[in-house]
Amino acid sequence: MERRMARLELDRRNSLLVLVSALAACTAGPDASSSAESTPRTSGAIVADVGDSVLFVFQAKNGDYWFGSDDRGVYRYDGKTLVNFSTEHGLSGNSIRGIQEDAAGVVYVMTYAGIDAFDGRGHERLRESEASATGDWVLRPDDLWFTAGQDTGAVYRYDGELLHRLKFPQTAAGDAATLPRSLYPNAKFSPYDVYTIVKDSQGSLWFGTASLGVCRCDGKSFAWLPDSELHNANFGARSIVEDKDGKFWFGESSSRYSVDLRDPSAPRFVSEVGLRDPRDPQRGLIDGIISGLVDRAGVLWLASYGGGVVRYDGTSTTHYPVTDRGVPITVFSIHEDVRGVLWLGTHKAGPYKFDGEKFERFRF
Repeated sequence: MERRMARLELDRRNSLLVLVSALAACTAGPDASSSAESTPRTSGAIVADVGDSVLFVFQAKNGDYWFGSDDRGVYRYDGKTLVNFSTEHGLSGNSIRGIQEDAAGVVYVMTYAGIDAFDGRGHERLRESEASATGDWVLRPDDLWFTAGQDTGAVYRYDGELLHRLKFPQTAAGDAATLPRSLYPNAKFSPYDVYTIVKDSQGSLWFGTASLGVCRCDGKSFAWLPDSELHNANFGARSIVEDKDGKFWFGESSSRYSVDLRDPSAPRFVSEVGLRDPRDPQRGLIDGIISGLVDRAGVLWLASYGGGVVRYDGTSTTHYPVTDRGVPITVFSIHEDVRGVLWLGTHKAGPYKFDGEKFERFRF
């Protein structure tokens, strides 16, 4: 399909999707007005700092750092100048809910109100198709995937031209967990709401949901590992990480999973012991995992909402507290930059950077 963004000299990327969504809500998708192409915007405001609520840190291939705020839009830092883009500068929204990049270096910023593409000269909002069909659940190497928002039970596939809103096939568990709006008119929640999307080493997509566990999609079928088999309590599947052994960690540390594909139409999830608390082998070593990654050396890093960060090299574990003036803080995301340096996004303590021994607040 010819790309709408071709005039901006964009290509597409087969990118690993690490989209960590908000604790209380995911991104809200573009409304019907997004079908009209917006005028590219170039201006932003030069500022001195990013503030305290920086949920995401992301480094693009060109070296620029992007900081996603909870309420002030997004910041771009080239090592010298810090520029803020908000609704005042044409950004779709000020609450950032994810950042990713394609092969051409175009950076996509997710907000509650839409998704904006930055190509280095300006930014514009992605358009949404007027209708999507079941057949749109296809896995193409160039497509990008985004969460569609709270109370949607849907995700977006971006083919380089349009966003296609896709709903999950209904399941018995999903039907049972859905609150009837006739009885709960103020409910703003779907059990199919997605917190995170990850593409694995085999090209399949994984979706971490609010209350239905995780879903694997290979482009032909869907397989669910229900929430009842995970140990996430009411936290949801907010993090999905494939480790160097091809095993998966789903938002908690007590178990990891492999996928038995002897019958591709009916994959089986096989659980094995993960990282357990030595004082209580029934508990995971770290609870409330909200984000994770495997670094360039193959080391697993798991970031907890309020319990710091755990490093696991396959043999031993190291726990790194994350504090502000000695008080533990709530971490939201973890990111490895192009040099292999780790960064944290936090709720109320600004961006944190790892110096090889500890995580500390990054100052501009």
